[in-house]
Amino acid sequence: MKPCDKNIKETFKLVDLMIDLANRGDAEREDVGCGIIYGILRDSAFKIKKLADQEKEAHIRKGWWADKSGRQDRSSTDNYK
Repeated sequence: MKPCDKNIKETFKLVDLMIDLANRGDAEREDVGCGIIYGILRDSAFKIKKLADQEKEAHIRKGWWADKSGRQDRSSTDNYK
């Protein structure tokens, strides 16, 4: 797998962490200011995920994206569509 594809996969992991933190933080917050922070974090994660999905699809079309067996891998962390 190309390094640029590995970086996209890492981006999906980061997005998952961002959404988990936003959800946990929002559930545990004690004031409105924290709610704003976690809302922005969640929105940012979804925007980043959308861009990463688009870039992954571009890499698939170029024939770059492959799983460990060499087949094209169309999976991602599609928990958010």
